[in-house]
Amino acid sequence: MNTAEMILSDLRRGGYVSGQEISDRLGISRSGVSKQIKSLRERGYDIDSVTNRGYRLIGEPDEMSQKRIESMLETLYIGRPTELLAEVDSTNDEIKRRARAGARQGLVVIAERQSAGRGRLGRSWTSPLGTSIYESILLRPELPPSQIPCITLAAGLAVCRTLNELYGCGAKIKWPNDVIIGRKKLCGILTEMSVEDNMVSYAVVGIGINVNNREFPPEVSEKATSLRIELGKQLERSEIAAHLSNTLEKIYDEFIMCGFEAFREEYLSLCATVGREVEATVRGKAVKGVAADVLGDGGLVVLTEGGEKICVGAGEVVVQGIY
Repeated sequence: MNTAEMILSDLRRGGYVSGQEISDRLGISRSGVSKQIKSLRERGYDIDSVTNRGYRLIGEPDEMSQKRIESMLETLYIGRPTELLAEVDSTNDEIKRRARAGARQGLVVIAERQSAGRGRLGRSWTSPLGTSIYESILLRPELPPSQIPCITLAAGLAVCRTLNELYGCGAKIKWPNDVIIGRKKLCGILTEMSVEDNMVSYAVVGIGINVNNREFPPEVSEKATSLRIELGKQLERSEIAAHLSNTLEKIYDEFIMCGFEAFREEYLSLCATVGREVEATVRGKAVKGVAADVLGDGGLVVLTEGGEKICVGAGEVVVQGIY
């Protein structure tokens, strides 16, 4: 048993344990104790500290289990296999490497930590250890690139359906690639693709869900939320990951057979963007109006004040009332 594990053993007895008591028992300095406590916190352990009382273990990280995930899978190909990694630069980049090496459709890679996670438009994605789900799925649809935006919509619907079925948490979609609860962001989706001869060679769907986060950095705390914050309890990430694979396969198969129309009605019922005032930039021109519909290619229809219908295909859309 290493030093960190011995400290955990002390803390698991319950109540506060003084830093001096730990120092004396293990024969290490007080600064050494502080260093080990910091390391445990970075691994996802929730440890309280109070002056003159010491340290108290509040909660332990939810460790994901490949066997647990696979035991709950009902899929034919998505999540078969599912690979859990301790750390990776980004799960999307890892899937792209596997795709170029010939990996089959359905491979899911989940990482406990990303050193270079990113979202749309090149933004970085904060990836704290042991609290969230960072996963990417490899798909090989026989589609033209113009249809790939609908895969992002399918993934957003899969996340919403999963979380609402499991927890009834009121998750909704902010077009095109976020899932929200209330007005705050819970999940981001990044879909990337490789194209050969005007057809998609492979697509990578990256999904990041805030699950057991207790707090967020100040720069995003007003915009972000987690399932734990919303529901007031720690949740099992393995269960969510398995349920998501089951749900995504159903929606994706329907999309491949019938296009966006296969799930359009459900998508619109869960889309918090439709019916709200939005601002967007289309071909360098600012557009303001009400989001009225989503088209079969995934584009957002905006009805301007002048009565003109404009389709927003991609880019940044500001939605009134949502972060």
